[in-house]
Amino acid sequence: MTFTQKVKQIILLIFGLSVAHLGVTFFIQANLGTDPFNVLVQGIFRSIPWPDALHWTHGRTHMMICFLIILVLLVIDRSYIRIGTIICMFLGGPIIDLFTVILGDYINSSLPLAIRVIVLVAGCMILALGMTIVIKSEAGTGPNDLVAIVISDKTHRAFGLVRILTDCFFVAAGFLLGGTFGPGTIICAFIVGPVAQIFMPYSERFCKKVLGSR
Repeated sequence: MTFTQKVKQIILLIFGLSVAHLGVTFFIQANLGTDPFNVLVQGIFRSIPWPDALHWTHGRTHMMICFLIILVLLVIDRSYIRIGTIICMFLGGPIIDLFTVILGDYINSSLPLAIRVIVLVAGCMILALGMTIVIKSEAGTGPNDLVAIVISDKTHRAFGLVRILTDCFFVAAGFLLGGTFGPGTIICAFIVGPVAQIFMPYSERFCKKVLGSR
């Protein structure tokens, strides 16, 4: 692969990441529950008696779990760890913060419930689209998304089904550890995977066209 193609891969990844986190911002602003992975993060954060001196936070717990996933993948199959994995870890938060500043006055919990549900579902679909662009850029993807990708690849099962099962596991494990979830969490768990599977071939063709590959 040429240097130009590698640059295009990273640009595609950042574009997909921005689309995905626009969806995440919709999801968060609807205020109907956090995403499945963050239910797990919240449960682990609440269940471990962190020393006060550490000033430990939810965000640091999120980062710690992502690093643990990377360490496991380095043992199982390190080919999944790419530059995009690191980019996703560090750019995700700032992108969400930017979209929150832009959209916060228009999309928030003051909207009628029916509108918030529509925003939530739209957010899940946008997230699924962005996630498939990130995956098909082949520059790497975030550690939490890699869980479903690796299991799908290794078991030769449909990504949509595997994503539902992994999201349900995140929610169940997080809840048992003390995390909380809302109706939006369940909607997210059952929409993102199947919608991503629908978008996957279209995103693959789009990425190949941009990269100039067949």
